[in-house]
Amino acid sequence: MGLLKLRKNKKFSYTPRYYDDKGEGNPYEIKHKFDGFRKTVGANKGIKAKFNDAFDDLKNNPDREANRRILIIVAILVLIFLFIIDFDLTIFFSN
Repeated sequence: MGLLKLRKNKKFSYTPRYYDDKGEGNPYEIKHKFDGFRKTVGANKGIKAKFNDAFDDLKNNPDREANRRILIIVAILVLIFLFIIDFDLTIFFSN
């Protein structure tokens, strides 16, 4: 037994029960359902490119009601948070 040699892993010729050879792709590949439709998933990019891709996805999203709903929910949660920490909201209103 050599001290510097690593053991090689065993290889098996296993094919899944319900996998046909004509199927698309690798059956062992783990992929998210929506990865094919997003620009933000993929190669590692800089933070500026990530934000640009995210804004492009937001602009080109055909479901505008979902975006509006998310913004309303976020605004309500922010107001609840400000109420909990006893933030003075009168600074936003002029006399």
